[in-house]
Amino acid sequence: MEGESSVGALVLTVNSEATNSKMPPLTEELDKDLFPICMQIIKDASLLERTYARQVAKTASPYEHLRQALQQGCGVSFTVVDCLMALLAEKKRKMEQEEADTNMRILLDFLYSLSKQKLDDLNEIQTDLQYIEEDINSVEKKRIELSRANDRFSLKLGMFADDPNSKFVTQSGPNASKKKWVHAQLNALQECYLQKRRNRVRQASKEQERDTDTLNREGYNPGLEDFQSVLTNFTRCSQLRVVAELRQGDLFHPANIVSSIEFDRDDELFATAGVSRRIKIFEFSSSFQELRADDHREASYNSVMNEPEDVHCPVVDMSTRSKLSCVSWNKYMKNHIASSDYEGIVTVWDVTTRQSIMEYEEHEKRAWSVDFSQNEPSMLVSGSDDCKVKIWCTKQEASVLNIDMKANICSVKYNPGSSIHVAVGSADHHIHYYDLRNISQPLYVFRGHRKTVSYVKFLSSDELASSSTDSTLRLWDVKENLALRTFRGHTNERNFVGLTVNSEYIACGSETNEVFVYHKAISKPAASHRFSTDLENGGDDARSYFTSAVCWKSDSPIMLTANSQGTIKVLVLAA
Repeated sequence: MEGESSVGALVLTVNSEATNSKMPPLTEELDKDLFPICMQIIKDASLLERTYARQVAKTASPYEHLRQALQQGCGVSFTVVDCLMALLAEKKRKMEQEEADTNMRILLDFLYSLSKQKLDDLNEIQTDLQYIEEDINSVEKKRIELSRANDRFSLKLGMFADDPNSKFVTQSGPNASKKKWVHAQLNALQECYLQKRRNRVRQASKEQERDTDTLNREGYNPGLEDFQSVLTNFTRCSQLRVVAELRQGDLFHPANIVSSIEFDRDDELFATAGVSRRIKIFEFSSSFQELRADDHREASYNSVMNEPEDVHCPVVDMSTRSKLSCVSWNKYMKNHIASSDYEGIVTVWDVTTRQSIMEYEEHEKRAWSVDFSQNEPSMLVSGSDDCKVKIWCTKQEASVLNIDMKANICSVKYNPGSSIHVAVGSADHHIHYYDLRNISQPLYVFRGHRKTVSYVKFLSSDELASSSTDSTLRLWDVKENLALRTFRGHTNERNFVGLTVNSEYIACGSETNEVFVYHKAISKPAASHRFSTDLENGGDDARSYFTSAVCWKSDSPIMLTANSQGTIKVLVLAA
């Protein structure tokens, strides 16, 4: 048993030694033969770590070096620590002083700027006060001269009354009303007065000349004269009165919405167009040709057309294939009128024969606007949702010019003093003013509206009014490329509510079913009128009505207005 045991044990021992003597150490084998790639990665990582450490040591801030030294257990004595703390405290005090100095400099700069601004304001106020005092003296002097002239005139006519103040009695009512109106609009009038006064001074300074003879002879500054003209017109008219009303068919039918209303060349006819797919021509009664704002005559005017129970019939009624967006009378050929519609078709009609004489179908989407040139009776312009402005000639079938605007076109208008200048209102919030001799880019781009420009209209060859769904109107100088004024008071966020102008006033509709009138020199409304409806207590239906079209009768106080209910009113701007 012992031999077996020893042999067995010996065998086990011998085999183990033999095996160990023949095999290399495991780690050596792994290092050299089995994982050469891993070892290379480890070596590269170690090299990278050492390189990074050296780089950090070169670029690290003193604070980093100090922090690392302290973290690594660098021996530091209490004396060294005290010195470091003293240095840090001194550094902190210095930084606080620099920060305080910087803050003081900023504060001082603010105070200097504020002082300069207030001094400028004070100088401006003092200058304005000087203007006002000069003008007060001028007006008082003119008033005394006028009073003396009236007295001399009365003496000559032998018209003295027993009471010397009796001649003013009849004027006390209107005077009090006008004074009240002026005080209510004081801020807007003040802005207008100062602007005109300052502009005249700048103009004289720029030209380095002044008409001193006129000033000395009249004692009246041109700026004051300009403002007096505005004030006279502004106080003369403070309300809109209804003098006639025209109703058509079923007032509750949505197809009654009037999109456009326009007087003809001679103000004898007016045309309406809209979603009813019809162009209707009405006679503006001869009784209205003599219309004035006198209270005692208003009843007689109302009796002409204001018959609520009757449906008024047009003298011409032309049907179209599609809903209509705009009409424009030819300024030379009285019987020609152009229309644009929802299919993009621009049509020229002869109202005498009630037939279309030209149809232009190049627009690919809805055409919103069309306008005849006032100087070239054969030329017209149109704008569409296809982002194209097209110039047409009634003597040929294809468009003459094509302007790609890259934005939907809502309104186009020829300059009344030029057949080569066109204003375009678009969905890009801007008004583009083109010289048709070079359509590669606009002559000017007027920026200021925050939403779509829905209408553009010229007051004169230099003044352009625009309307936008940002609930503002704006006035521009197309000659000097200037924004003149912004008008606020009406509401317009979604719909086409109409825009009309004359030489002094701008009028527009509102989504509150009202008409607003602005004097071009005053940013607040001069007058307004609300359409009454047959659904005054009808809740949402009544509130959904809006004014959809407006049109002045040339340079008169008379205006046509229409709303989404299909009602057409004749309004007069009166005292």
